[in-house]
Amino acid sequence: MKKYFLKRLAISIITIWLIATCSFFLVHALPGNPIAVNSSKILSMETMERMTAYYGLDKPLWQQYLTFMNNLIHGNLGYSYKYPGQTVNGMIKSTFPISAQLGMQAYLISIPLGFLFGIAAARKRGKAIDYLLVGFSALGVSVPVFIVAALLQMVFAVQLKWLPVSLWRDFSYTILPTLTLALGSIAGRTRSMRTLMLEIINEDYMKTAKAKGLSNFMIVWKHQIRNAMIPMIPMMGLELVGMLMGSFVVEQIYAIPGIGSYFVTSIQSLDYTMVLGLTVFLGVFVVIANFIVDIIYGFIDPRIRVTK
Repeated sequence: MKKYFLKRLAISIITIWLIATCSFFLVHALPGNPIAVNSSKILSMETMERMTAYYGLDKPLWQQYLTFMNNLIHGNLGYSYKYPGQTVNGMIKSTFPISAQLGMQAYLISIPLGFLFGIAAARKRGKAIDYLLVGFSALGVSVPVFIVAALLQMVFAVQLKWLPVSLWRDFSYTILPTLTLALGSIAGRTRSMRTLMLEIINEDYMKTAKAKGLSNFMIVWKHQIRNAMIPMIPMMGLELVGMLMGSFVVEQIYAIPGIGSYFVTSIQSLDYTMVLGLTVFLGVFVVIANFIVDIIYGFIDPRIRVTK
């Protein structure tokens, strides 16, 4: 287990370095001048040169890369070009909790409902509820999220007037975006859980459990459901990370001031430091989550551990 842990740790560190390096050179390959794009007025050539020197954009690319990596190691993600005086660290600190709240609410809804629907569909295979849940899962994973958001807004906000259309104030403003983000996850988990449950039915240990005279509840819970959930653990970890990071589309539609909406804006405005800072932050978050999931999965299923 120690070798497995160290190998996963080394892979995680290398992955973070690759994310930061590739992001740096790809961002600087974008056409356009970030100083001119983010200025609210036409700048003179002298002012442009001063601002370019101030942000270090006049230096060779390799020097900029070394400066970026040195700042990154010390946890300094730099200052935004679009929002003067605002640090990327400060923007993350103010926007990430909003995205995390939205994602956690959606995750806490999708986990129990997805498992419950999947188990119900597998247990009632070939019956009306199975067809209903299979149809729901097919629609949930195929319909784009912006269509789902538009339908929820039209029904519950415009026609019924039960909930606000957009913005982010009190709890009522979080309901529609949470449902929008959760529906696709519920549909995907329903389909996966149903498929895994049906595959396990024909396994030898299921037949052995029945031959031993175990109750139907024990067979379903101890052997079928538990073994069906093991392959879904890595997916659950990655899904949690994705939801905590927020949905770029959902945050744009509902005008939520989360990390996703600022990410989109920074790309459009060539805000190099903001794009790099948010990309590295999201990348590190994903890598750490993957590392934790791999370690947990190594304890749960010893077959995946790396041995001699």
